[in-house]
This record gives sequence, C-alpha cells and structure tokens, in this order.
Amino acid sequence: MKTLPEKIKTNYERVLDEIERASKASRYSTRGVKLVVVTKAQPVEVMSAAYAAGVRIFGENYPEETEAKIAALGSMPDATWHMIGHLQGRKAKIVAKSFDMMHSMDSLELAQKLNDRLLHVNRRIPVLLEVNIGGESSKFGFEASDPEKWINLVDTFQQISCFSNLEICGLMTMPPIYEEKERSRPFFVQMRLLQRFLRTHLPAICWDELSMGTSLDYTVAVEEGATYVRVGTAIVGERPR
Repeated sequence: MKTLPEKIKTNYERVLDEIERASKASRYSTRGVKLVVVTKAQPVEVMSAAYAAGVRIFGENYPEETEAKIAALGSMPDATWHMIGHLQGRKAKIVAKSFDMMHSMDSLELAQKLNDRLLHVNRRIPVLLEVNIGGESSKFGFEASDPEKWINLVDTFQQISCFSNLEICGLMTMPPIYEEKERSRPFFVQMRLLQRFLRTHLPAICWDELSMGTSLDYTVAVEEGATYVRVGTAIVGERPR
C-alpha cells in the first residue's frame, strides 16, 4: 500500500501530465501552465507530503489557518502561497505579510485595504481580478456575465491599477460547478473574450494570466487558455470533515 507522500506524488505527476497534454492540444496556451495545489483545510502532514512530492505553489482560502501552517511547517524556502478565496478586509494584513500572490481580488475597497497593508510592510504582490463570469449570486467577483456590460468594469479596473503595491497580472474566475467538465467550456471561452476586451480597453495593464479550472475541469480550462489551474481533491484527496 502506498504511503501518503507516494499517493500525492502519483496524483501530482498524473495531473501535470494531463495539463501538458491539454496544453499541447490548446490553440491558446502560449507558455507553461502553473499548477496551484489547493490545500485549504488540509493538515500540515498533507502539506509536508505535497511539498516532498514536488508541489511548490499552495492555494489557500483562510489567512489565519495558512499563517499557522507556515509557522508549523518550518523552512520551505521555495514554496509560494497563493490566496485563492474571498478575503475579508480585516484579514488583508495577513495576506500582505505572508502570501506571495492573490487570485481573488474582488472589489475596489479590498484593493485599497490590501494596498495600504502592503505599503505598511513594504511589499508588492501580483494580483488577479476575480470576475463572476456565471452571474451566480452565491459567488464573489466583479460582475462579468453580460458582455454588453463589460465596459462598466473599465473604470474600476483602471483605479485598481493605480495602487502602487498591487501588480495586476490577469483574471480569475470560478464558473458554475458541473460534474460534466464540458459544461464549463463556454465560461472559459468567455474569459478569453473578456481578456481580449480588457487588452483593448486597458492596454497599459497586463492581462496575461487566466486562473480558471479546478479538479473537475482543469483540462478543459487549459485547452481554453488557462495559465493557472487550481487543483486540490485530485491531488491531495478530500478535505477532512
């Protein structure tokens, strides 16, 4: 029977292989796709096993939990920590101190708070602007389900780009969840179109990164141009109850 590190290593390498195949089949991926392994609510034993398996980008949702994990795990000098969940403004100081990237910038107010905290600790981090491409009321993100209203995003995104300690580098989304991965494809196509729209209307901002795709649909996301995919269950298993 395989040990936990062996199981995670097998899963990790399989997902990397599937990403590579999907990338080769894609008309849109022009550079390497980066795999964020989602470890929210996972114990430090799983994190350590993932690191031993080769994982270097960890995706987390809960800042206080992540801060405790970083302290408990000790030295992992080449690990990077990506905030991928909704962030409450009062916890921005933890992201400013402990995270290397934020995928889920979902409001102008949050951008202001995080920038202020980053100024305080003299750091600058890359951020992705989260958009709600499916128009779901249960999801966070800038409303982007109607292409005819994309023009309404331009002013807000321009304002965020003026914050000195935030480096906008693209977009993130979490489309509606389907068991059948092909049903996610139209939302990923829309993300590409939104990316193209923003490159036209805000050419001074970098829109290169697209963070989209999870354990259920990451291969389709890669085929449609994702540069980051966020995969948890398919690599480290279900989260403890």
